[in-house]
Amino acid sequence: MNAPAIKTAAPKSFRIKSYGCQMNVYDGERMADLLTAEGMAATPDGDEAELVVLNTCHIREKAAEKVYSEIGRLRRADGSRPMIAVAGCVAQAEGAEIVRRARQVGVVVGPQAYHRLPELVAEAATGRVGIDTDLPALAKFGRLPARRRSGPSAFLTVQEGCDKFCTYCVVPYTRGAEVSRGWSAILDEARALVDGGAKEITLVGQNVNAWTGEDEAGRAQGLDGLIRALDRLPGLHRIRYTTSHPNDMTDGLIAAHGDVERLMPFLHLPVQAGSDRILKAMNRSHDARSYLAVIDRVRRVRPDIAISGDFIVDFPGETDADFEATLSLVDQIGHAQAYSFKYSPRAGTPAATMADQVPDAVADERLKRLQALIAAQQAAFNRGTVGRRTDALLERPGKRPGQHIGKSPWLQSVVVDGGAIGDLMPVEIVAAGPVSVTGAAVPID
Repeated sequence: MNAPAIKTAAPKSFRIKSYGCQMNVYDGERMADLLTAEGMAATPDGDEAELVVLNTCHIREKAAEKVYSEIGRLRRADGSRPMIAVAGCVAQAEGAEIVRRARQVGVVVGPQAYHRLPELVAEAATGRVGIDTDLPALAKFGRLPARRRSGPSAFLTVQEGCDKFCTYCVVPYTRGAEVSRGWSAILDEARALVDGGAKEITLVGQNVNAWTGEDEAGRAQGLDGLIRALDRLPGLHRIRYTTSHPNDMTDGLIAAHGDVERLMPFLHLPVQAGSDRILKAMNRSHDARSYLAVIDRVRRVRPDIAISGDFIVDFPGETDADFEATLSLVDQIGHAQAYSFKYSPRAGTPAATMADQVPDAVADERLKRLQALIAAQQAAFNRGTVGRRTDALLERPGKRPGQHIGKSPWLQSVVVDGGAIGDLMPVEIVAAGPVSVTGAAVPID
């Protein structure tokens, strides 16, 4: 579908603003690769960019309205409007409605079609809106340019889409069905990332542990096989993966946490609620007991593992007893960190039309209680690492001259003096705060 737009000069500079999950961060980096390959330059000053790409997320409350508000605010330093491209899940969900409501938008491209971004930008420059919200199965990856540069830590998409159909979630509608990238393509990109400077790779997907494929010998593999192949990659020091589903935590993947030294001791495994009644209403296909059993099995093979999760409070019909079951589950786990949100309806999802929506005042009080418990657990986990010697992967400058911020194996932010970005710096954790720790450099013998 095409619509009239404002004719403009082909942009020579761009800025990409990514919102939401790690997959959006990865997608934003790949869109930057595409535009750079076309001769466009990323501008460090967003107000000067001739093209602004809003790489959107549809998970949070009122996501679409926030995008329209952002579109209305975009101006260049001289007061003119840049060409605007709306990408990602809001683009997929809203489609041509974006152009109807915001005529200044020149491009609308869904998350499975962003490989066509340069074509759509060229089309918009001629005065025609470029729209593509098709959902081809991974066609984009064959069209993306080779990775040439990387930071110390890099995301690598290996799986997209979701077949779980949780009743609150729009992902199956905005990202499509579960599909896995091919073995060789993943390993080739991983090698390129390491050659470009990455020391840590995080494998990402909507349900990353649902990844399946065949290796170079034609043998069936799961995510654990892919992790073991990456473990043999020279120059790669750390491996992570996110986000996972409890039902896809296979025996092989659990075993990898004990066997693969480069697989970091951190697991983000969303549970969403502690009440079996609510989990069933969410269509989560696991219960609290089976979830705790998975956590227990992982801890048996990797006792120091840091556990992270996702929680939704005030799902339709949630009672005080249901919420107390969630608090009980959190108590039993002991999180290193976790994300928690109030339920917000998403048009087109089954939960949006369910009865017994929880009043905001009740939801606010429950969320405060849950977040206070999670914050206390995170602070306790951080305190428990004081005195440990480990490595911190330095990723960005700190607030003071000579200071850097990196990540511990347990995904804590580590603040250290000295070193350089990209260093895997031996440190001793000497102090802990609620959300970060302080490291002191350990002399290398």
